[in-house]
Amino acid sequence: MSKAREFVDFWVENSIHAVEQYRTAGASQDVAELTQRLVEAAKGQGISEADLQAEIGEISDYIADRLKATNDAERERRKLT
Repeated sequence: MSKAREFVDFWVENSIHAVEQYRTAGASQDVAELTQRLVEAAKGQGISEADLQAEIGEISDYIADRLKATNDAERERRKLT
């Protein structure tokens, strides 16, 4: 697994939250804001935006897909309770 992929997976797990998740501070639903946060965090770890794109494709599209999946999973979880 590449350093960029490992970082993206970690960042997504810790930074993308469903809107319904108890109004978690920082649970932004703004794709542009989340994209900027990911790029800035990656740069802090020595991972370039080009490295991210090589690993996940268009960053904003990837973030939008992960955000949708997270929100969908939360909606399903709430239906079951």
